[in-house]
Amino acid sequence: MNAPWSPSRSAVARDPFTAFVCDDLTADSLRPIAVELGWATDKINKGGLRNAVQTLSVSASPQILFVDLSESGDPLNDINALAEVCEPGTVVIAAGQVNDVRLFRDLVASGIQDYLLKPFSPDQLRDAFANAQAVFNAPRHSETVDERPHMMAAVIGARGGCGASTIATSIAWMTGDRVGRSTALLDLDIHFGTGALALDLEPGRGLTDAIENPSRIDGLFIERAMVKANDKLAILSAEAPINQPMLTDGAAFYQLQEEMRMAFETTIIDLPRGMLVQHPHLMQDVQVTVIVTELTLASARDVIRILSWIKSNAPQTGVIVVANRVMTTGPTEMSRKDFESSIERKVDYIIPFDAKVVTQAAKLGKTAAEAGKGSKVGAAITELVDRLCAVGEDGTPVAAGDAAKKTKASLLGKLGSFSSMIPKKSKPKAN
Repeated sequence: MNAPWSPSRSAVARDPFTAFVCDDLTADSLRPIAVELGWATDKINKGGLRNAVQTLSVSASPQILFVDLSESGDPLNDINALAEVCEPGTVVIAAGQVNDVRLFRDLVASGIQDYLLKPFSPDQLRDAFANAQAVFNAPRHSETVDERPHMMAAVIGARGGCGASTIATSIAWMTGDRVGRSTALLDLDIHFGTGALALDLEPGRGLTDAIENPSRIDGLFIERAMVKANDKLAILSAEAPINQPMLTDGAAFYQLQEEMRMAFETTIIDLPRGMLVQHPHLMQDVQVTVIVTELTLASARDVIRILSWIKSNAPQTGVIVVANRVMTTGPTEMSRKDFESSIERKVDYIIPFDAKVVTQAAKLGKTAAEAGKGSKVGAAITELVDRLCAVGEDGTPVAAGDAAKKTKASLLGKLGSFSSMIPKKSKPKAN
């Protein structure tokens, strides 16, 4: 329902409208509106949601589906049952007698276009169908647009509190805003994640539902579960109760990565370092790993350990080391030179500590990159994003020295090419 539009499906003949209602009054209200819009009135069926599920399980879904929930004892679960048989691309309008704002929000979050409270007026129906037609007929991606290789990056904090989540959300936001790539942010800190919080969003239940029911994960689930931050960025996060451990073998996380690869041009994973121990397979398809650290002795020790782990377990990934919250004045626990000597490699980027930017971001509900535009923090994150997004044809990041040049050319060539968040579903190019 309301799933990403697919060119292959558009070629199949689909009815423009079908309705399943529970009573004659609702049917009588729909018929004159259907005639006005040029739709066949014999597509208005009795039986409500139950009949809708049975019918659509053996027949093609219409472009616009009207379904009556009046006889449903559990509307939310029943809508999810409908989603199992409804083809992607169908715009669903529901109607019912329960006047509950929480139910309305849950239904919309589950994938329906609108919920109408019975009894409704002809004008309400006209407006609902007009909005549904606008969604279905919205401009879609052109088949002639060149595909860009998918880029998957993991952001790992060497120590707690070093600002890895701040960097992850900033990278995700700027990848969409600056580079124009449709981006998914996957926050895998199930109980204490701050990805949604940093973007001033409610995390929803999508991630916890995925862990509890991995078999449900598919493209339609991704469309329903992810929370849109803007036209280019969507997030999957959670605030699971801390008295309920989420037991998983990590299969759900890997499936989510696979579906995001199909639906987005970029995936940014906010990956708690403990996940490397519990679920090492999550790094299997990661092309770039950003290790966020502070210039401290404990951080140096843990960067060394993480670098060694990556070398042994994920040798395909490129590594970028980012020193965050670096004080520009006054004494520090370790100098950059001593830190680099300890980890036996260069620190790629230095992000200075800027209390004003951090405070402003928290007050406005924005990422540090957005709140810090024009600051040294924003400039450093911009350089980092340019390097991450300068992905070559083989799916690997280019060298740091060529990143800005390649990204600038890409921006000029792709300007205006992508207008919506979810691109067409297609297999990514092999690495």
